[in-house]
Amino acid sequence: MTKAKVVFASITGNNEDIADIVSEALENKGIEVDTEEISQCDASDFEDVDICVVTPYTYDEGALPDEGMDFFDDLEELDLKGKTFGVAGSGDTFYGEYYCVAVDKFEEAFKKTGAAKGAKSLKINLAPDTDEDIASLEKFVDNLITAAKKNK
Repeated sequence: MTKAKVVFASITGNNEDIADIVSEALENKGIEVDTEEISQCDASDFEDVDICVVTPYTYDEGALPDEGMDFFDDLEELDLKGKTFGVAGSGDTFYGEYYCVAVDKFEEAFKKTGAAKGAKSLKINLAPDTDEDIASLEKFVDNLITAAKKNK
């Protein structure tokens, strides 16, 4: 059975909502999913799954979540060849050039691990509460699953 790990960092709850939507969509497709808050798990947990997902928030002017710094640093050191990754996060377009920068930073960290990018990174303005947001997240999940099957 294909397994996925969804890790989120959230202040406002928006990224936890994204993680919940992604996890539910994965489960609905028959994927075994473990969802955890970023400070409650280790990046090495990704070694035990097929699909790796992070939903981070961007703080202030492009900073990563404080509670996720160790996770981020450890992630960059892993060998995740044969794994499929995706990054989706909420942000606020008010921050302009800093909008969802953490999504880009986590994508770069995953690339260093040798994992295959399974879906285009997704940036959602504020809460994922529109039909368009939900559809985008479901397509994100479909792309991850398709890529993971090819990657096996």
